[in-house]
Amino acid sequence: MTTAREKIVRFYRGTEGEATAARLVDLAEQTVKSRKFRESDFLDPYGMEIAETVAANYDGVSVLFDGGYPGAERQKAVFAHADFGGAPSFDIAVVRAEWNAEFARLTHRDVLGALTGLGVARERIGDILVTTGAVRVLTDRKMMEFLLAEWTMIGAAHVSVEQDSAESITPREERTKDISATVASLRADSVAAAGFGISRSRAASDIESEKLRLNWQPVKNASQPVKEGDVFSMRGRGRVEVVEVRGKTKKGRIGISLRRYL
Repeated sequence: MTTAREKIVRFYRGTEGEATAARLVDLAEQTVKSRKFRESDFLDPYGMEIAETVAANYDGVSVLFDGGYPGAERQKAVFAHADFGGAPSFDIAVVRAEWNAEFARLTHRDVLGALTGLGVARERIGDILVTTGAVRVLTDRKMMEFLLAEWTMIGAAHVSVEQDSAESITPREERTKDISATVASLRADSVAAAGFGISRSRAASDIESEKLRLNWQPVKNASQPVKEGDVFSMRGRGRVEVVEVRGKTKKGRIGISLRRYL
């Protein structure tokens, strides 16, 4: 019998998500064993999709996400067991670095380069929020202590570093596009094509190459049925939610309302 670990590892083998999947499977299995919770490092949206897939394959395990503020792009995952009655901790801290904006215009790339130059692994860092003369970096408490002690430069610019509060961060506004369309049937290829603005043959090809997911699981085949509330996701193209199935038109097609998250 194929185990959940074997199934997940085999699916992501040879892909960009292979290492992430292996780490998240370890956390999920530790959660099952301890019957408590386990926390991941920061994940990008693809990693979060992998975490959803992992949790769906382990009975009694759910997954929660938090990036430190509403709308964060990079977030930590916490796998929690159904028997755990407490509140899991995400251990997220905020570091603020400031520089003289009259002499330096620094970008996200500059900040990330400075952090990796200090030996900070990308997965230990959440969102990097750059404004004029300052940046807020989401991280964990241990890394915050390291940065407060060691971070003095971004490129050629000297920086002053202090602990900040996530409450001071303006929530990220998620961009969406509402789509009204008609499809011949509620097949995965038809609905995905309408939502992502691609041809049905392209959607079928993406399904065949396992690029398209439905509710964070690989679409089984092009004719897989879709219903209200379902969510498609495709790496590099965002997500599409099936908001409403309105019924048949006079020409026999099915009217649907979709929301694409850009």
